[in-house]
Amino acid sequence: MRIKPWHLLIVIALLTLVAGWVDLPSGTLDPFHWKGSRIAVHEGLDLQGGLQVVLQATPPKGQVVTADALSGTRDTIARRVSGLGVSEPLIQTQGSNEIVVELPGVQNPQRAINVLQQTALLEIIDPNGQALPIGTTVNTTLGSAASVTSGQPPATPGATPAATPGATPAATPGATPGATPAAGTTGTATPTPAPSGPVYTTIVTGADLSDAFPTTNQVGQVVVGFTLKPSAAQKFYQFTSTHIGQPMSIVLDKKVIETATIQSAISANGQISGLPVSQVDSLSVELKAGALAVPLKVLESQTVGPTLGRDSIHRSIIAGIIGLTIVALFMILFYRAPGVLAVLALLIYTAIVFALFKSIPVVLTLPGIAGFILSIGMAVDANVLIFSRMKEELRLGHAIRRAVEAGFDHAWPSIRDSNVSTMITCVILYWFGRYAGVSIIQGFALTLFIGVAVSMFTAITVTRTLLRVLLTAGFFHNQWWYGIESAPIRPQGGQSSAVGD
Repeated sequence: MRIKPWHLLIVIALLTLVAGWVDLPSGTLDPFHWKGSRIAVHEGLDLQGGLQVVLQATPPKGQVVTADALSGTRDTIARRVSGLGVSEPLIQTQGSNEIVVELPGVQNPQRAINVLQQTALLEIIDPNGQALPIGTTVNTTLGSAASVTSGQPPATPGATPAATPGATPAATPGATPGATPAAGTTGTATPTPAPSGPVYTTIVTGADLSDAFPTTNQVGQVVVGFTLKPSAAQKFYQFTSTHIGQPMSIVLDKKVIETATIQSAISANGQISGLPVSQVDSLSVELKAGALAVPLKVLESQTVGPTLGRDSIHRSIIAGIIGLTIVALFMILFYRAPGVLAVLALLIYTAIVFALFKSIPVVLTLPGIAGFILSIGMAVDANVLIFSRMKEELRLGHAIRRAVEAGFDHAWPSIRDSNVSTMITCVILYWFGRYAGVSIIQGFALTLFIGVAVSMFTAITVTRTLLRVLLTAGFFHNQWWYGIESAPIRPQGGQSSAVGD
């Protein structure tokens, strides 16, 4: 069933009002303290100012930095950065052994660098019979929790794991004959404040692990298998053999990431079961990365001042206003009434795109703003194709309503193909920027992709709906309103004629 133009106009009006409300500055017109108007603009490093650091992994001689280890290092850095209070950080791998960290608005660059360089410490501790909840901050015999965010190196170099799984597993022996898995204890994800109380004994560290991998146990359950180095196997066997039925905790940077129940003595090989299949890989990466101590060296660091960012925003706003004004004048003078509606659709487009940037959120950078402004021009390009086809239809003598519908119908395939091609290019640019660690390319690609996607809606649906409503209401039934001055060329009813000399 075809939607009536008036109904579609109401939907567009409501969408525009919501977008305009989200676009308002934080707290404006918000008597009910709704969430929407408090959504903030997320500024990147070049707009807000801050610190950019390029870190290089420098493993000990004879060891190689794997993709898993580098990915785990990146995720560990992300957890540490959250403790620094930095909003919207950008942390990504670059090449085979580098990590790029951008910290907008950082107040203490040297402290941030110290925290970033610090090698992560993975520990398996004796929780003294307690099932410590996931996220609990602990002090261990290898150092206090305060050393993690203070920039002080841990007592023993350890691991670089990845994201914290949300489940609580049970530990069971892998190679030990007759072992059976058991359900783990249930933990909570709510971290406790930094403790001033007990100091837990560290049994082994990430440096004591030689490997970790997803595998299956005797009953076909997907589990995490791990192997200890010979020097640590005896120590771990002595602990597990005397603590059967009691919990042990896996700790990363003094925070509990898993708590498991010891089912039987574990020597060189063991398993951690009870995890959802989707989290087995994550914990495997954590433990495998924990087997490799990856010190980080600062290759490059630079501080961007907020003054440069403010100036960039100011110049970008001026450029955007000038561009919009020139485009609006061209559309109105050349296409008249449809041009006015295209400008109105362009304003709606701008409101919707900016609201999406705030809501997703998209971290705005200077190249990102450039991509946004470019997408405005591409949005107008679709209207140019439509209105040019409308003028051709009118010159052929077709009625205005029919010319309007034909203009949209015939221009749509070209608009669709060109915009989809641009969006595919944006995806390629974004992937390349992520792989190469070039965040400015990512920002440009992301904002351009969103802008082009929204422009397909505003250029086709919004402009067409406005024209239909106005024609139904009796407006703009003179060809002059569509930029046609001369009399139409009327077809001769399908008959042909020849003109002689």
